[in-house]
Amino acid sequence: MSGEDCIERLDARRHWFRCSVSDRCRIWKSMLDECADGGISIGHSSARIARTYPESKSYAVDYSSGMPRSWFNRYSSISVLIPFALITSVACAANKDARPTPVGEVIPPQASPASVASAAEVAGRTTSSSAPATGRTASSTATGTSKDSTSKDPPITVPSVKGRTKKDSIALVKAVRTGMQSTAWPVHTAPQLPLAILPAHRIVAFYGNPLSKRMGILGELPPDQMLARFDKEIAAWTKADPTHPVQPAFHLIAVVAQGFPGKDGKYRLRMTDSLINMVYGWAQKKNAILFLDVQVGQSTVQEELPRLVPFLSRPNVMLGIDPEFSMKFGDKPGTRIGTMSSKDVNYAINLLSGLVKQYKLPPKVLIVHRFTRKMLTDAKGIKLDPNVQVVINMDGWGQPWLKYDSYRAYVEAEPVQFTGFKLFYHNDTKKGDPLLTPPEVLMLNPKPLYIQYQ
Repeated sequence: MSGEDCIERLDARRHWFRCSVSDRCRIWKSMLDECADGGISIGHSSARIARTYPESKSYAVDYSSGMPRSWFNRYSSISVLIPFALITSVACAANKDARPTPVGEVIPPQASPASVASAAEVAGRTTSSSAPATGRTASSTATGTSKDSTSKDPPITVPSVKGRTKKDSIALVKAVRTGMQSTAWPVHTAPQLPLAILPAHRIVAFYGNPLSKRMGILGELPPDQMLARFDKEIAAWTKADPTHPVQPAFHLIAVVAQGFPGKDGKYRLRMTDSLINMVYGWAQKKNAILFLDVQVGQSTVQEELPRLVPFLSRPNVMLGIDPEFSMKFGDKPGTRIGTMSSKDVNYAINLLSGLVKQYKLPPKVLIVHRFTRKMLTDAKGIKLDPNVQVVINMDGWGQPWLKYDSYRAYVEAEPVQFTGFKLFYHNDTKKGDPLLTPPEVLMLNPKPLYIQYQ
């Protein structure tokens, strides 16, 4: 890069995130900051965010509260105490797991490592099936029915991956089961237009910014190494699901939220045209599409998107918007999780649809990131347009069971059109968990058609 729009200086500093108390994690999250001397540095003041993933409440019964006091009076007999002891031991065994098994999704402790069955397969008539969870958060308590689960629910076999826990398998089975029970998927829309990417293809994208090694894989490795790794991921997804050809993609953060206000006080930094064109060149070499991701800070979608129109007018350039860094209440980015409404999404849809009509382009794809309920308000108010395909991307990080629960609670539970799933090379694996594999992610229902690696 050269000329007036060059990036002069990089200075990586820490940015702290924290998830829920039961799974505290710290994330390195570099952000581009504009310095007082006119240069640009990568960094952000430290901040703590309760980046909440859904956690299931205890499904175990409080046996002590449900027992008649007469069991404990002086008239108690051995015949009564023995059953009580057995019940108590069962309760204690259930409590060994920090997140007790949900009703209807019990996985036997001695299950074969090659497969894990649902409760319908294991418990038979003694286990009740779970009620549909559409519209509920993952933290809501599951309620059972009195019907025989074996009469409805087919067995679910979880892929065998070394390092997976029973908790992970339970969460995956629950997410799959809920998706199977939901009548809202697939979302019924007008027929897709010619040349539309979805749902015939699956998009697999590398995310980040070339100016930072800590914002994602797009900038973590030298370009040649990054592109080689990109080819391997594309091949893995092609092998996992040959019925959906992979559309490669790069996902560039083109407007980056800031810890400092900058000259205009908007707490965001716009990437230069030369940087965007550089990544666009990478995309062309790989027959990939390019997503321009927007973190508005204290600006708005309405202010930031018009500047990107010259790029979005190209047939192979798409859009992403990130509510996490949309600070509508005057907070600095990184001090709390932001939010967007259906009005913001609809504005982006209308802008993209107008470009498709004006320049006779193939349908556009719009990615909306989400990992909490409040990040996207009034999802039902999103108005679909045949010229724009909308993907709600679950971009929370953590252990597999947390990611499955987030997908179920914040993406699957509020259908819009298509779904996405984000995988973090570092933050998903920092507790020793292997990165989720394509076969595992493909078990989810609905199956994500946009996969993002950071």
